[in-house]
Amino acid sequence: MIGKTLGHYQVLEKLGEGGMGVVYKARDTHLDRSVAIKILSADKVSDPQRKARFVQEAKAASALNHPNIITVHDIASEGGRDFIVMEYVAGKTLDEIIPRKGMKLGEGLRIAVQIADALARAHSAGIVHRDLKPSNTMVNEHGLVKLLDFGLAKLTEQTPREESATAATAAIGGKPITEEGV
Repeated sequence: MIGKTLGHYQVLEKLGEGGMGVVYKARDTHLDRSVAIKILSADKVSDPQRKARFVQEAKAASALNHPNIITVHDIASEGGRDFIVMEYVAGKTLDEIIPRKGMKLGEGLRIAVQIADALARAHSAGIVHRDLKPSNTMVNEHGLVKLLDFGLAKLTEQTPREESATAATAAIGGKPITEEGV
């Protein structure tokens, strides 16, 4: 793929590979910027469930506008290749930067707060990530965290009953009791 063009995106280098496909750094020739392109693996294209998950990833992430969540620019297909175009984040994944003996408390908390903030935004929009792990968390050179890979995200819709019930629990005799349906 390196050196090839998908639409108006010139593929420059391979960034990584996962269960759904391969991610490349590319150049958006229309806007003259770097982007990341995730191409659905050829063996997954024929599987309707995998293809639906791929589209779901793009829709889930694109529905969110938050500084700690990857921005999706486009989803397209060309020459039998389905792909998602996302912002390119220059940095390292969390699994690449966690030292063998762990992080210092302050650094760990700074990262954890950003992750929690991103997840709170996703959850408030009815999106559950379901694949949060260090390799799906990028940290740029300024320490900004970006959640990646919403491929296993679950889109939830609250029913009127769930909305009225909320997540209330009552304490009876010091033991929490969860209400039905919550």
